[in-house]
Amino acid sequence: MTTPKLVVNEIEISHSAYTVSYNPQTLTANWVAYELTAEETDGPWTRKGLRFMPDPDYDGPQPDNDDFRNSGYSRGHLAPAGDMKWDSLAMVESFYFTNCIPQETKFNNGKWNQIEEKSRRWAKQYGKVYIVCGPAYLSDDTLRIGHNGVAVPDACFKALLVHKGESYSAIAFLMKNGGEDRTLAACACTVDELESLLSRDFFSNLPDRMERAVEGVVNWEDWGLKNTDR
Repeated sequence: MTTPKLVVNEIEISHSAYTVSYNPQTLTANWVAYELTAEETDGPWTRKGLRFMPDPDYDGPQPDNDDFRNSGYSRGHLAPAGDMKWDSLAMVESFYFTNCIPQETKFNNGKWNQIEEKSRRWAKQYGKVYIVCGPAYLSDDTLRIGHNGVAVPDACFKALLVHKGESYSAIAFLMKNGGEDRTLAACACTVDELESLLSRDFFSNLPDRMERAVEGVVNWEDWGLKNTDR
């Protein structure tokens, strides 16, 4: 793991379904955080007819659809539309550009979609999962696309926390934005390792002693993964 290269500017925006830390330098989120319950993994609302749109709760610079047109990159959700079927407003909010990053199309439809589907299964299994996800900028020369110069991340991350018994269990994933052919287990790491890479503190509401214990280890069986698959 290498050190992120871009300065982290942060404007925090709260929506009904998620909170986003938006970075006007990259024109992408630093992170998006939300809670997904078992009941919220399904519902009547679909993405039909929706397109990405400016976030009405932020009046600063944002990407637009022209930035992505003919760029070779998809408009990738951070908080996915598939997690927002439970509420019509939540579904609309998932299409704000503050919740969007440039993703290589095969990655968006492949490994990233796979971890989104897994997250819904974990929410059903444990009743609730806390999720933080976002882009990682790791190279010296960050690619920019479109007339607004939207930064293309080198990788994408997801950190997850579930309540298990009297404590919690946590895992994190860091995946290359394009050409990611590793197993999910090979992309996994401890939350501590991801936090060290990104200089972040994702689950700070946990008591300090519990946070240190939970974030420093991956209990593979809790996540249906095998360390031997790494």
